[in-house]
Order: sequence, then C-alpha cells, then structure tokens
Amino acid sequence: MPDPEQTLDYLEQQIPSISAAAVDVAYWQALASGQAVLVSGDDGIYQTFADGTRKLIKTTEPRPSVPIGTRVRIP
Repeated sequence: MPDPEQTLDYLEQQIPSISAAAVDVAYWQALASGQAVLVSGDDGIYQTFADGTRKLIKTTEPRPSVPIGTRVRIP
C-alpha cells in the first residue's frame, strides 16, 4: 500500500504541468470562440486574434535578468 505522504507529494509535483496544460487549452478555446486573448511577450502586452495577428496594447520594460532563487522587490 503506497504511503499517503508520497502519494500527495507526487500529486503536488504534477500541479505545474497540469496548470500549464489548462492555460494552453483555455487560450485555444478563447481564440476558437472568436475572442481575442491578451498575451505578454517581446517587451509588451499584445492582443492576439484567431487569425494569428497581434496588436500591441502596451509596451513594458524588459524583465530583469536575475539568478533563480533571488528575491526581487517590485515597487
């Protein structure tokens, strides 16, 4: 019989991949239903449409390059 703590640890490890898949599905469902989706990237926020076109909504500053695990205070 598996240890309940090990089972819970295993299930918790699956959360990032499951949530990434859910976001991906929601993105494509929104586009398929004719809605536009806001996406960040390339130093800006873009409105993406079902035909693949993108419209720049707002420019953003580049992300800071910091080592993993470093705490960054955002004002």
